[in-house]
Amino acid sequence: MDRRSITQDPVVSGLLRRCTFPPADTAVTCAVSGGADSSALVVLAVAAGLEVTAVHVDHAIRSGSAAEALLVAELAGRLGVGFRAVRAPVSPGPGLEARARTVRHGAVGPDALFGHTADDQAETVLLRMLRGTGTTGLSAMRTERHPLLALRRSETVELCEHLGLEVLRDPSNDSPAFTRNRVRHEVIPLLDDVAGRDVVPLLSRLARIAAEQSDLIEELARPLDPTDAAALAAAPRSLASAAVRRWWRERSGEALAPDEHAIERVLEVAAGTAVACDVLGGWRVLRSRGRLRMERHPDPC
Repeated sequence: MDRRSITQDPVVSGLLRRCTFPPADTAVTCAVSGGADSSALVVLAVAAGLEVTAVHVDHAIRSGSAAEALLVAELAGRLGVGFRAVRAPVSPGPGLEARARTVRHGAVGPDALFGHTADDQAETVLLRMLRGTGTTGLSAMRTERHPLLALRRSETVELCEHLGLEVLRDPSNDSPAFTRNRVRHEVIPLLDDVAGRDVVPLLSRLARIAAEQSDLIEELARPLDPTDAAALAAAPRSLASAAVRRWWRERSGEALAPDEHAIERVLEVAAGTAVACDVLGGWRVLRSRGRLRMERHPDPC
C-alpha cells in the first residue's frame, strides 16, 4: 500500500466522497491513536490530496502505550506523510477522559483533524443530553475538524481490513468505568431495540439541526456585549447564553463550554441577584458597577 494505490482504490474513493476534508494541497495535522478510525482518517486525508502530518499522543495511562507510536510511525512511512510523537502523561483519577482530551487537543494543536465517526457523534449527543445541554451542546462535533462524521465506525474498520492495515484496539474502550462506554455498549443498543431501528443516523441528524440553529443564534448574539450586565440581563435568554459562551471561549481559551447551570449562574450575576459565581475550571464571573468580569479563581476546586 502506498499513496498512489490509495488514490486509485475504489473503496477509498467511495468513502472519500462522503467526507468533508479541506481542499487538496492543504497542510493538515491528523490526530492518530493507531485505532481503525484515526488510521482511516490518515488514509482518506492522503487520498484527498492533503499534506498530512500524523501526530500520536501518548498519555502513558497503560503499560506499553509508548510502543503504539511505532505503529503510527510505520503507517505514516508507508503513506509518505509526516509524523510526530508527543508524550503527554495524564495521571489516573476522576475526570480522566476529559483531562486526557484536553491534553490531547493541546498537544496536536487547535486545527488538528480527528477520526470521529457518526457513531461517536451519536454518543456525544447523548452524553451532552446527560449534562443537560442546550442547542449548542447538542450540535456536538463539527465537520471542520471531524471530516469522517458521515461514516460509520464499522466502515473505518472494514477499510483498514481491506487495505491490510494493522490497527490497535484500546482495551479501555470496553471498561464500564467510563460513561461513554456505557452509552456505546448499553444505551445505544437499548435505544435501537426500543425504536426498532438504528438510532445513530437520527442522533447525527439532531446534531446537524442543532448546529444550524446554534450558528444562527450565535450570529444574532454577536452585537451583544457580555460584560454589560444590564444589556445581558435584558436580552432574550438564548442570545444572552450565546454571548456568555462566546465570552467564555475568548477569555478562558477553553473549548468545552459551561453547561446550562453555569450559564444560569452567570445570568443571575448579570441580573444582580448574585455578585459572583463559579463557572468552570476555576474561572469566576464577578459584577462591579454594572460590568461583568471573568477571572481565574486563586484556589480552583
